[in-house]
Amino acid sequence: MTDPRSTVIVNPAANKGGAGRRWPAICARLAARLGDFEPCFTTAPGHATDLARQALLSGSRRFVAVGGDGTVNEVLNGLLDRSGRLIEPDAVICPIPAGTANELNRALGHLPDADRAYDAAAGTGSKAIDLLRIRCSGLDGRPIERFGYLMVSLGAAAAISHRTSQSRWIKKLGPAAYLLMTPVVTLGYRNHSVLVAIDGVPQGPRRLFTAIVANTENGGGGMKLMPGALFDDGVLDLVEMGDISRAGMLTAIMPKLHRGTHIHHSKVRVTRGRSFRFEADVDILVDVDGETVGRLPLEVTVLPLAFSVGAAT
Repeated sequence: MTDPRSTVIVNPAANKGGAGRRWPAICARLAARLGDFEPCFTTAPGHATDLARQALLSGSRRFVAVGGDGTVNEVLNGLLDRSGRLIEPDAVICPIPAGTANELNRALGHLPDADRAYDAAAGTGSKAIDLLRIRCSGLDGRPIERFGYLMVSLGAAAAISHRTSQSRWIKKLGPAAYLLMTPVVTLGYRNHSVLVAIDGVPQGPRRLFTAIVANTENGGGGMKLMPGALFDDGVLDLVEMGDISRAGMLTAIMPKLHRGTHIHHSKVRVTRGRSFRFEADVDILVDVDGETVGRLPLEVTVLPLAFSVGAAT
């Protein structure tokens, strides 16, 4: 029998239903390591948060999240109090890659060898990483607070994620979905003036195509959006793609995203800090860990080493 302090939460809708179709194979790999277990299946957006909170209150401490980064994010938010602290300090999240991008697994080094993710789920090892606290205007206009661990994007990058998640067919293509949606959004996107503040210091208005506050290097299906970003250094990296033309984005930026060499473009700015604020007079979307959560104004703050993920030993 599996450890009663472990809970397996499965999002069968991840990757446009791909996780559900793959579940028998995933279940077999987990059972080979965990023994018999009773999975908890999500049925709607946000359900993983409720399942994680219920299991936590029932004594679970190791949470195996089967899905994509959105699923992991929901589980994480079920383990945190309103200040961003773990309700139970020994709670650990173990992501199993079954989503579209699986960027946390990529950052942990699990994608080249998925067995490491399954071994971590069945083990006792853990690694503390930084947490992002996000405050913005929700999609319904009311203020919201969320927590994440990968990236917070605004502008075109958030629009690309939103359009990809809304597509009935393109998300089935996996990581390539984001790459294919990028030119579609770029050709119709208008740059906007955004007020930026870093660590409480106003930077003035900046005309932006997009901006990304990164806790990890990769996003959007393996694109190296912020080379050198580390998820355990207590600092966040901001990459701003400035007032670049649509043609410039498609020819000078987009081909370099997977290598990370876009940061050398003259209209790309990279800054480090612990807190960021963005304001604008127009409607600009905000995305957290691949999920559209709201609009500007936006505040992003790092909470160093605030939660733990499973690590293979």
